Amino acid sequence: MTNTPQNPARERPLSPFVSIYRWPVTMAASITHRITGIGMALGLVLVAWLLIAVATGPGAYDSFTSAASSILGRLVLFGFAWAVVFHFLNGIRHLVWDMGRGFKVPTALATSFVIYVLSVVGAIAIFALAYCKAGLL
Repeated sequence: MTNTPQNPARERPLSPFVSIYRWPVTMAASITHRITGIGMALGLVLVAWLLIAVATGPGAYDSFTSAASSILGRLVLFGFAWAVVFHFLNGIRHLVWDMGRGFKVPTALATSFVIYVLSVVGAIAIFALAYCKAGLL
């Protein structure tokens, strides 16, 4: 005798499965906001490393700049810059929400999408400005 369930409704999952559930951009922005908060906290380790390296002397500063100027270091710094810009812009959106505005679904969807776009543009602008100041662009 096989163990087949008597109630076919019990075979279905109790909640939508991740692969079939469509995330609205507002939900993704909320999750990204939390992740960027964690990323910024971890990025402060880099800021502390930089400050300690500056205070310690040229040798320590050279080791920081060589690590930061590597491809991996630049990716990490770009990710940190993007996280700061995204978190800042999304925080402004939350302040607007605290004033009772922007809750309509089309507005919330549009502002979520705009924040993603502007955060990438902002991080690229930060890097472009840094490269211009350093004379690399």
